[in-house]
Amino acid sequence: MEIIKSFPCFISFAVLLLFSPMAEANKAHHHEFIIQATKVKRLCETHNSITVNGMFPGPQLVINNGDTLIVKVINRARYNVTIHWHGVRQMRTGWADGPEFVTQCPIRPGSSYTYRFTIQGQEGTLWWHAHSSWLRATVYGSLLVLPPAGSSYPFPTPHLNVPLLLGEWWDANPVDVLRESIRTGAAPNISDAYTINGQPGDLYKCSSQDTTIVPINVGETILLRVINSALNQPLFFTVANHKLTVVGADASYLKPFTTNVIVLGPGQTTDVLITGDQPPNRYYMAARAYQSAQNAPFGNTTTTAILQYKSAPCCIGGTNKGISVKPIMPLLPAYNDTNTVTRFSQSFRSLRKAEVPTELDENLFITIGLGLNNCPKNFRSRRCQGPNGTRFTASMNNVSFALPSNYSLLQAHHHSIPGVFTTDFPVKPPVKFDYTGSNISRSLYQPDRGTKLYKLKYGSRVQIVLQDTGIVTPENHPIHLHGYDFYIVAEGFGNFNPKKDTVKFNLEDPPLRNTVGVPVNGWAVIRFVADNPGVWIMHCHLDAHISWGLAMAFLVENGKGLLETMEEPPADLPVC
Repeated sequence: MEIIKSFPCFISFAVLLLFSPMAEANKAHHHEFIIQATKVKRLCETHNSITVNGMFPGPQLVINNGDTLIVKVINRARYNVTIHWHGVRQMRTGWADGPEFVTQCPIRPGSSYTYRFTIQGQEGTLWWHAHSSWLRATVYGSLLVLPPAGSSYPFPTPHLNVPLLLGEWWDANPVDVLRESIRTGAAPNISDAYTINGQPGDLYKCSSQDTTIVPINVGETILLRVINSALNQPLFFTVANHKLTVVGADASYLKPFTTNVIVLGPGQTTDVLITGDQPPNRYYMAARAYQSAQNAPFGNTTTTAILQYKSAPCCIGGTNKGISVKPIMPLLPAYNDTNTVTRFSQSFRSLRKAEVPTELDENLFITIGLGLNNCPKNFRSRRCQGPNGTRFTASMNNVSFALPSNYSLLQAHHHSIPGVFTTDFPVKPPVKFDYTGSNISRSLYQPDRGTKLYKLKYGSRVQIVLQDTGIVTPENHPIHLHGYDFYIVAEGFGNFNPKKDTVKFNLEDPPLRNTVGVPVNGWAVIRFVADNPGVWIMHCHLDAHISWGLAMAFLVENGKGLLETMEEPPADLPVC
């Protein structure tokens, strides 16, 4: 959303809403999203960016747990588009999930599609974004799920709810950035700025007049709903001189804990309480990169917003009175500070005892990582600009995921269309090796390419060990599973050892997430019950890695009876 201010101390209320959980029960919310090109000026340059309703970021959606969303998406842009409702369980409504060629064919220019779904049993911060090409660089917004009518938060009601969307900005067309990467086989160009609610902030050129400002009174507690909507970068976030009390993540409540800094991989959300307990002043809220991949280029700049006390010298009565007070800058961790990331992630505990599956029907071991394909003989050298004349790729269990183009996977499954996918995704990597070692055979750098799904019976209890590898480079990968929340029962470094590491499992109160940051040179173990029929993609939320094939999909079969069966496809489902 555009935030326009004339003075350094002007308080923008566009990013702030005072919400009450009290609302009409089980309400249906109707919205219209018009996908269109809009002139957006950042870093001194104006671009024709793809937006929703001309807003960047897009519209903020606010509902209560139990409500239904009905969103008609009209595509007036020149690109195909879909919208994904990130973190929404989509129980039996997989047709509304949104990933292109997974649950639907894209909405073509000039066409429309209406997403209909109910959010049940989830409370906190979710978000929505485009799931086609790199359109989500500018097509995204917050989705806030408040407690149901008559209920309240499991913590004192905050004075304000403040969504903070952390993003990336390219001084170019993001779709062209991706296309150039696919053409050359090289890594895509890094972004030119990070943003908070669409604004780079004071530390970038031509940006200080529009820096996002969050007002606070002395003694007030506000809820910051922080969302990492960046395409390719995990981010640290902190507020100068203020403690952050973490109370939720990915629309699940947590046992509160206090920290100076939080870290979010792309796709993740974190709810933190912050109290106005410092001398009235202006304090920077800042975000910058967590970079775990060695020798990989990344943006080393810092985006800022301002936490501004209403009684600060510059801002009494909402005017600056000619005084410009430079905000106080926080200390941020080093870009490669994995120790801070580990301490933070290991502090997460579900608020109440968790219903973790203790007996298992399925136990998968999935390696995740990059790769390098040799240059095809019919390619010129300019199409093989990866390391040593190769092309970048990525895989899970040595399978680089290929999306279909004539049907979506869900349509092919529902209508029993042959030849679109197979169900032979491997339960473990084809070759066992020292996954996090430094001397990995080059023969493991070239994965197979295919559209391989893994079939799950309805109600099966599933464990997945996600193992990072050192192929090309180890890296912290944010792995997102559509259609499900899962418990993160353990994580660690090195190669997962079932004999030694199983004793570390937390089966009492592990956090419930939809996106897990698999530690660099390490592993994470997740568990869930397959209670939602459909086709659900699991992928790295670093978008550069998706285009290289760092994904797979589960086919969850119908159970018994109507409530365990997918709904029929809607009449306006796009055709390929």
